[in-house]
Amino acid sequence: MSVDVSRTDVRQRLEHARNSRLTQLQALVESGQSADDQPAATQRSAIEGVLKEIDGAFARVENGTYGTCLGCGKAVPAERLEILPYTPYCVACQGRAAG
Repeated sequence: MSVDVSRTDVRQRLEHARNSRLTQLQALVESGQSADDQPAATQRSAIEGVLKEIDGAFARVENGTYGTCLGCGKAVPAERLEILPYTPYCVACQGRAAG
């Protein structure tokens, strides 16, 4: 792991992020909005996307690549990982991936 935090800390951050998204998803389901409601469908899709990113981060923790940018192979800054513990990219590569 190329970041200066323990696996336990990283897992706790990822679990918190996962639980937050699952709570959001549950609230969306309980709101009773139909599947045809475009804003709700868009929000649900975004939450599910983040959950997939979180699962990917757990996998990177396990295989020892957590904190290494999937784009350039350099270390993702610790400050970025504190804000988005599941991000697979540094800021520069995230911009290229989104573009």
